[in-house]
Amino acid sequence: MASAIQSQAAQEHGSPASITGVWAGIAAITMTFAALTSAMVVRQGTSNDWRHLALPNILYINTLALIASSLTLQIARRRFAALTAGLAHDAKPALRALYGTLALGIIFVVGQSMAWTQLRSEGIYLSTGPNCAFFYVFTVFHALYVIGGLAGLDHVVRKLRRAALRRNTLDAASYYWHFMDILWLYLLFVLWMKL
Repeated sequence: MASAIQSQAAQEHGSPASITGVWAGIAAITMTFAALTSAMVVRQGTSNDWRHLALPNILYINTLALIASSLTLQIARRRFAALTAGLAHDAKPALRALYGTLALGIIFVVGQSMAWTQLRSEGIYLSTGPNCAFFYVFTVFHALYVIGGLAGLDHVVRKLRRAALRRNTLDAASYYWHFMDILWLYLLFVLWMKL
């Protein structure tokens, strides 16, 4: 497998279409959440029905899982770079790090589901109030984007297992995943400050 990956080293910087596509997606997602944040600030400032919402503690554990997933992804990138440079002869260390990233991403999504379940058990629904609606919209949209990132990482794993992974593909998936982390930190801060 290592020799097949090494033979692709000359082609690994081929078409940057995947990276361009990810940057376009990141721009669109950024604009979506900027618009939602603006709508939340305006809605909060123009009404008297805005109430405080205590964020579920599981969100902070989810945050740690997502940050850890970025670290494992960086480990996978380094191990893949060593493999393509001929400094390693086995893709298993890179695969293990990618599986760790996938597992931590799944833990994040399951944790988000637990937060929604906790709020529902407290009688807090999408329709409970405007602050609750914004909480659900922000967190559900983000979780859906994370699920999309998990699908991208699964694609990377399948390519690596077939010795057909290019650096551009791994870079594109990494940029998207790291953006999901940064976006979540932003959203958590906004929710903590505004709700």
